[in-house]
Amino acid sequence: MPVLNEERHLQRAVDSVLAQHFPGSFDVCLALGPSIDNTDQIAAHITQADPRVRTVANPTGGRSSGLNAAIRATTGRVIVRVDAHCELPPGYITRAVETLLRTEAVNVGGVQRAVGHTPFEQASARALASPFGMGGARYRTGGTEGPVDTVFLGAFERSAIESVGLFDETVVGNEDYELNIRLRAAGGTVWFDPQLSADYTPRASLRTLARQFFLYGAWKRSVVRKHPGATKLRQAAPPLALLAIVASIVVSPWLPVALVVPGAYALAVVVASLLAGRHPAHIARLLVIFPTMHGAWAWGFLRGEPRCSSEPSRADR
Repeated sequence: MPVLNEERHLQRAVDSVLAQHFPGSFDVCLALGPSIDNTDQIAAHITQADPRVRTVANPTGGRSSGLNAAIRATTGRVIVRVDAHCELPPGYITRAVETLLRTEAVNVGGVQRAVGHTPFEQASARALASPFGMGGARYRTGGTEGPVDTVFLGAFERSAIESVGLFDETVVGNEDYELNIRLRAAGGTVWFDPQLSADYTPRASLRTLARQFFLYGAWKRSVVRKHPGATKLRQAAPPLALLAIVASIVVSPWLPVALVVPGAYALAVVVASLLAGRHPAHIARLLVIFPTMHGAWAWGFLRGEPRCSSEPSRADR
């Protein structure tokens, strides 16, 4: 588990792992980045309370470097990734291992079940689960079991990810998608199991959500540059839509009909907000959340990798 500035979520995330009733033995490794909140103190308390939990240093704070440090510090045949913003339901690890064995896949994952604890998080959770918000990937919206391009979190065969060099530490974000590209290129299967799910807590404010999606888009650009053949239409849609909207507004004084483009997008946002929100307060927030997610992701993709490759600060959590 890569951990950075997660004082709000860490205890719940680790507790959900330790509560797993797995027939074999397992341990938990926390890769601690340079947090500026009380994360390290919480981690120290957790390790003192349960010998199954250990920590390793992750000086850069990056997710890829943290994941690699934790993997190298453990020896299990199966590696189950958990993020500090997530909580595993009972039976998650057992089901993941059973699916790995049954399918002979190299990585197995399920549904990211976005849940919120505040009204803004709850509205964001609805946006994340909406095909309009995130493009309909099975790990967000559900679907049939089978091979996919990528999955949420993941339970890996150690030998498979070691054979492709673990996570690419030059990719600060979108590292899971990039790893799965290499796993599939090496002949492995990435498998989606809808019976697997993990709770995920969205960002707590519009500003932190915007920064998160900006970084998603920026690092997706990096992955596309490394693996151009892996680009999907849904990944090109946000930047193309942003360019089309901006262009139509620019030319609208001379060609008023061009305003149909931003008008159509605005109508789509309203319809999607009504369908996903179902409650006036959620609908009102979604009218802002959807454009923020799309616009931030698109601008990040168009701009490219951030000059600073470090993880978000405490304020961005």
